[in-house]
Amino acid sequence: MASETTPKIAKRDDATLDPAAAPLGDQDHFDSQDHSHRRYNPLSGDWLLVAPHRLKRPWKGQVEDPFDFSSIPEHDLNNPLCPRATRSNGKTNPDYTSTFVFTNDFPSLSPSLPQPTPEQEMEHELLQLQGARGTCKVMCFHPKSNVTLSLMSIEEVVTVINAWRTELTELGKTYKWVQIFENKGQIMGCSNPHPHCQIWATTYLPNMISTKDRLQREYFAKHGSPLLLDYAKLELEKKVRVVYENDDWLVVVPWWAFWPYETMLLPKRHVLRLTDLTDDEKTSLAVAMKALLIKYDNLFETSFPYSMGWHGAPTGDSKDADCTHWQLHAIYYPPLLRSAAVRKFVAGYELHAEAQRDLTAEQAAARLAALSEVHFYEKAQSS
Repeated sequence: MASETTPKIAKRDDATLDPAAAPLGDQDHFDSQDHSHRRYNPLSGDWLLVAPHRLKRPWKGQVEDPFDFSSIPEHDLNNPLCPRATRSNGKTNPDYTSTFVFTNDFPSLSPSLPQPTPEQEMEHELLQLQGARGTCKVMCFHPKSNVTLSLMSIEEVVTVINAWRTELTELGKTYKWVQIFENKGQIMGCSNPHPHCQIWATTYLPNMISTKDRLQREYFAKHGSPLLLDYAKLELEKKVRVVYENDDWLVVVPWWAFWPYETMLLPKRHVLRLTDLTDDEKTSLAVAMKALLIKYDNLFETSFPYSMGWHGAPTGDSKDADCTHWQLHAIYYPPLLRSAAVRKFVAGYELHAEAQRDLTAEQAAARLAALSEVHFYEKAQSS
C-alpha cells in the first residue's frame, strides 16, 4: 500500500550528466552514439535530428525549482480533487476511497455544441473549419494527494487500469477516439498535484492519431503484420533500448524518441485496446507501469514529471471495422534532461525546422534500465 506520509528527501540537482566534456570520437568512422544523424519515426512519418555530442556542452540556461512533493498534505478540503471537497461549480465530491471520475468542470469539448453550416465550414479554401463535439472527464487515481502511481500498490494500479477500461468501453460506444492521458508535475502544466488523469473523447480522429492509423495500415498492407508488434520483436532481439520487460509487457526508449527519457510501453502479443487485456495482463501491466515510474523517480531522485497517453484502435463506428493494423501502446514524454532542475526546451531549430535530441535513445535506455525498482522514498524510510 502507499505510504501514509512522504518523507522529505534532498533531490539531485547536479548540473550535468557528464561533467567532463570529452572530445568528439573517431572523426573518420561514423558512430551513432557520438555523431550527428537523423532517425525516422514510422508512426509519424517524420525525421528526427540526433546530435549526441551536444550533451557535453556546459549549461548556463534556465534552471527549474524542483517541485517539493513531500510538502503535499494527504488531504486538503481546499483541493477540488480531494474527497469531500467542493469544486468551483458548487458540486461536492463524494468521500471516495478508490478511483473517482467526473465530467471536467472546464471542458474543451461538449457533446451538444451548435455545429457550423456548410458555408461556415468553407468560407474560403484557405479559411476552413469543422465543428468539434466530444466530452472531457477527470479521473482521480487515489483519495490521497501525497501519492503517485509509482507509490501506489499493484492492486491500486490495477484498479486504475480497470477504471480506464470502463471509461473506454462506455465512451467508445459513442465516440470514435477516447484519449486517456496523464500530465504529472507542474513543469508539464499539471494544475493540481492530486494523482489524476484526463479522458477526452471525440467524434473524429485527432491529427496525430489519423496519421498513426494511416501509417500502421500502410505497413500492415505491405508486410501482413502490425508495425508495433514487429518493432517490439526487433527491440527484444537487439536489447539495446529495452528499459524493462516482463512476460507480457515491454518498455523501450523508442529508436525515434524525441524527449530525453521518452519511453513506450506495449504488450508482447497482439492487442488492439485496453479492453482486450486478460486479468493476468492487467496485473502484469500494473507491475510494468510501477517499475517504469519508480525508475523515472529514481533517475534524479525527484517526483518525475511526464505526460503519458494511451493509444489503441479507434472506437465508436470504427470499433467493428478491421483494425488489425493497430497495436495498443502507451507513450511517456518526460521533459527532464540533465537533472531534476534542467529540462529540455523546444525552441529554435526544433520549432522552425526539425525535431532534435542530444542524448541518444540507447544512452537513455541504459541509464533507466540500470536504475533500481525500489523507490528512493522507500529506501529513505527504511534507513
